[in-house]
Amino acid sequence: MCFAFCGTGVEAQSTSSSLGEQMRAIATAHRGDVALFAENLKTHETVAISPDTPVQTASVIKLAILYEALEQVRSGKAHFDDKITLTKADQVQGSGVLLFFDAPLSLTLKDVLTMMMVMSDNSATNLVIDHLGLENIDARIAKLGLKDTYLYKKVFTPAPAGVVMPVDQKKFGLGKTTAREMAIVMTKIVRCELAEPGGRTQGDDAKLCEVALKMLHVQFYRSAIPRYLDGMPGGTSDSIANKTGSLDAVRNDVAAISTKNGMVIISAFTFNNKDHSWGAEQEGELTLAKLARAIIQSWSPEGLAVWPGVSGKDVPAGK
Repeated sequence: MCFAFCGTGVEAQSTSSSLGEQMRAIATAHRGDVALFAENLKTHETVAISPDTPVQTASVIKLAILYEALEQVRSGKAHFDDKITLTKADQVQGSGVLLFFDAPLSLTLKDVLTMMMVMSDNSATNLVIDHLGLENIDARIAKLGLKDTYLYKKVFTPAPAGVVMPVDQKKFGLGKTTAREMAIVMTKIVRCELAEPGGRTQGDDAKLCEVALKMLHVQFYRSAIPRYLDGMPGGTSDSIANKTGSLDAVRNDVAAISTKNGMVIISAFTFNNKDHSWGAEQEGELTLAKLARAIIQSWSPEGLAVWPGVSGKDVPAGK
């Protein structure tokens, strides 16, 4: 069903009229804009709010960077134990802890990937981008068929001399995406779909995906989608794997949630937010939490479940 949000120009689409109405109420109450795509991978139920509207990624673009890292390790172009040196020039502001470490410092690719995902470390992110190649990350995004997802540059770093940024970079900043497209990236990691379209799965793929999922399970920032879900019946400390992204007027979260009724992907973005604060009760994060709670309560009233693993029966390989 489709509901028009009065006065917002936003539409909510849902396979359940009651859930769609809840989504409309939550999004209408939010002082800003909302984009969302959620799917139960077992039942194929979906709910969406402006799922194809391009939005600022903030740090959720790091999911696409992680995916490219898995592909390069899979192909032998990179290895988790590759040595990477952090220098003073690599230390940038924002989230993370590497900014405060003494440099030079020797790390591995797995080290910096872990810091990029768990702490959203910006210095680590730039080290990963340099190691993988920004052009390779964007080429992978294109191979996945994502038309509105793009990583423009490194974090808090100007574009290299002579490189002309796309005209929309000023609007989106670090990267752009849509709720639907970032849900696709998370789904591919959860289902361990690393092969090229039509390609063959390799024996070590599951181990690679387990490494990535471990990073997402121990996500440090849990005040958005996981906020109310952590207390639901049946859950464990690793029932939720997620990646957040935050700017003054932006709060985003993309999560995979293991429930009693299947694996649920929620890709949610709030932007043009009136609340620019950074406290525990930040409105954008509360809105994301309310959306997630309504979805899980509707699709799995019995609560959460132990994570089934990348090859679990709850995570079908395709539709």
